[in-house]
Amino acid sequence: MTSNAAIFDVGDYVVYPKHGVGRVIELQDSEIAGMQLQLYVLRFEKEKMTLRVPFNKAEGVGMRKLSSDKTLKEAMFTLTGKPKVKRTMWSRRAQEYEAKINSGDLVSIAEVTRDLFRPDDQPEQSYSERQIFEAASSRLARELAAMEKTDEKAALQKILAVLNEAAPQYYEKAD
Repeated sequence: MTSNAAIFDVGDYVVYPKHGVGRVIELQDSEIAGMQLQLYVLRFEKEKMTLRVPFNKAEGVGMRKLSSDKTLKEAMFTLTGKPKVKRTMWSRRAQEYEAKINSGDLVSIAEVTRDLFRPDDQPEQSYSERQIFEAASSRLARELAAMEKTDEKAALQKILAVLNEAAPQYYEKAD
C-alpha cells in the first residue's frame, strides 16, 4: 500500500464543507475492514463532534485549508453588495441556499448571508429564513474567527457591522 502524505498537520484549522471549520487533532493509522487507512481526526468544537476522514478522501469531499486573505476580502466585500432575492418559491431558494452553505465556498456563504440579512428596521423573517441566515453567518464567522485568531462572537459582530453599514442604501425604511 502506498502511503499518502498528510496535506494537513495536527493543529491546522480546516474547512469541511458540510460542517464548517474544524481542527486537525490527530493523524491516525487504523485498520478498517482489513484495510490500513491513514485518517485525519477533526474536531468541531461548536457541534462537539469528532470526524475521521481518510487521507485519500480529504480532497474528494472538499476538505481544504482556511481561505486565503484574498478570498476573505472578496467574501467581506460580497456582504456590502445589493441583496439578490429571486422570486422563486421559498422551498427552491432554501435548497439553493443550503447547497451554497454546504459547498464550503466562503464567497457563496457570504452571498447567502447578505441575501438573507434583515436590518432591525425591516419586517421580520420567517423562521426558516432566520435558520438559514444563522447557519450561513455562523459558518462565515467561524472561518473569519479562525483566520483572524479571534472568537466566533467577535467575528459575527464584524460581519453584522458590515451588513448594517451597507443595508441603508438597499432597504426602504419600514413604517
